[in-house]
Amino acid sequence: MELQSFVDRLDDRLDTDAYADIDASANGLQVGPETGSVERVAFAVDAATATIEAAADAGSDVLVTHHGVSWGGIDHVTGRTYDRIAALAENDLALYVSHLPLDGHQELGNAAGVADAIGLSEREPFGTLGPVTIGTIGGTGEPLPPETIRDRLDGFEGATNGTRVLEFGPDRIERVAVVTGSGADWLDEAAAAGADALVTGEGKQQVYHDAREAGVTVFLAGHYATETFGVRSLQSLAEEWGLETTYVSHPTGL
Repeated sequence: MELQSFVDRLDDRLDTDAYADIDASANGLQVGPETGSVERVAFAVDAATATIEAAADAGSDVLVTHHGVSWGGIDHVTGRTYDRIAALAENDLALYVSHLPLDGHQELGNAAGVADAIGLSEREPFGTLGPVTIGTIGGTGEPLPPETIRDRLDGFEGATNGTRVLEFGPDRIERVAVVTGSGADWLDEAAAAGADALVTGEGKQQVYHDAREAGVTVFLAGHYATETFGVRSLQSLAEEWGLETTYVSHPTGL
């Protein structure tokens, strides 16, 4: 497959253009030639030197990640940025990145994957950010104790430290909002939408008081652990397109 065709297919499926004015990440092809072909694709959560080298060792032509190397543009290619870009260039490895588009996609996204794992149904887009959304909200089907949801979250890849629970909601949870990664800022939107709980990756100091006063339980399941689902979905998609794939697991414990 031509590299440009691979990029165009992903951009179209993920509606990348819709996030262009919202996301600090440069989504799409961040590093790579204008021409080239793709036979093998590697997938990872983060574009770090370790994952880039692992992708190169696997003979990949492209590395697809959720977190890339460019956030709001690159003014100076030095230090860690240089090391990462150099590793990509030296190994003739392109880098495709999907940040917020891969959070909010209702089928392929991180929040969708978390919702599948919890067992949420009757889902709707959630997590408003300008004209787009970056999460999902749905029902549990039957009322669940917080411990049941925590146990399901603890089974995620990279969930090495266990899920922290701020248990301020009802004893039985029926409606759950999901914004992966760093999604504590959507606590008020979750409460306004009638959610009993918010699932995200990591918290902030203020979320404790906000959750307590709003009567919403918050599950902090880990930034990395809640954001493996999107790249895994894209890996399956690439395989449907007839490409060879490899997955680079590199949990951060955070």
